[in-house]
Amino acid sequence: MAQQPPLKYVFYIAATPEKVWEGFVSQESNRIIFGGADFQADLKPGGALAWVGPGPDGKPTSYVHGKVLRVEPGKLLQYTFQMGQNDKPSRSTIELVPESEATKVTVTHDEWAEDDPTYAACADGWPRILSRLKTLLETGKTFKPH
Repeated sequence: MAQQPPLKYVFYIAATPEKVWEGFVSQESNRIIFGGADFQADLKPGGALAWVGPGPDGKPTSYVHGKVLRVEPGKLLQYTFQMGQNDKPSRSTIELVPESEATKVTVTHDEWAEDDPTYAACADGWPRILSRLKTLLETGKTFKPH
């Protein structure tokens, strides 16, 4: 089986790169976008990051976890990505570039193991997450996850 192709998404958000950065890394926006999950991150190379919330038994569980690879506040966040109990890390890169009245947001999710079972969930999830973030930053509210 061939390696899974990178997932790449480009969105334009009518906000400054600093505001978009805060949307990606703040506790408040992450709770809104991810249905109450806590974003725990040590935003420096080698630092841990995780989205944690209640599991089926009500106990805290890690939905996604990884390690920070690169960070340039307001410009770039790159980290390893493992969903749930999956032991196959992939890589997510979020790049922010200022435009005249917006920020160009490019998300590239790559370095997939050829049999990574979370690929389809991420292919479905990234457009939803980015749409929720865009709506939140531009209107102050967003829609509920599916």
